[in-house]
Amino acid sequence: MGETLLLIDFNFSGKNIVVVGGGKEGYKKLLKFISEQPKIKVFSRSFSAGMKRLSREGKVELVNFEVDNVDNFIKSLNPKPDLVIAATDNPALNAELAAKAKVYGCIVYAVDNPHLSDFKLPALAEVGDFKVAISTGGKSPAMARVLRKKVEELITEEDLLKIRLQLEVREMLKKIFPDQKTRRSILYDILHDGKISGFLKMGRFDEALAEAFRLIEGHKSKVIKPNR
Repeated sequence: MGETLLLIDFNFSGKNIVVVGGGKEGYKKLLKFISEQPKIKVFSRSFSAGMKRLSREGKVELVNFEVDNVDNFIKSLNPKPDLVIAATDNPALNAELAAKAKVYGCIVYAVDNPHLSDFKLPALAEVGDFKVAISTGGKSPAMARVLRKKVEELITEEDLLKIRLQLEVREMLKKIFPDQKTRRSILYDILHDGKISGFLKMGRFDEALAEAFRLIEGHKSKVIKPNR
């Protein structure tokens, strides 16, 4: 029986990430995390052009260091990293880094050994604020990339405006309707309202928002009875 993977949306904002290895593989993996603005330290004797650029931009700290005793190295890390990425060109060293980091309670990713890693990095379809993770469970990374492109081509500007609209009305609904079931029902009414969809299809967001507010007022008059 194969591995059972759970796709989760993990918040790495402000988390401590340690990368061992300053080459292209470590750089490519780091790009997956940069937008979350974690605190990143990269340990290596040499650094790729990409790593140096990230350092100049203030996104990573480069530490000129060669790991010769893995146990002492992991113990010396302060604060203890939330994630350790083993990205050297030495498979045996990567395996030892992964094993020791796990002992000390760190999440681990080894670039050359998915079986030692605590997670996989799925292909990510990303359009505006819309993100979809696509995984084949490691069976075909190439096919995951193909599917990612297909998903990105399906997302329209109208879809992105609907996400923006839902965000705005959700905050308003929380102040008016304490019942979650009621809020969910109204959100779906807004999502499927023909007039609102028509405005969004034409890119007329403000008019769509005004129509959504009118719809909410209609629900408000039904649910909240005036005091007599």
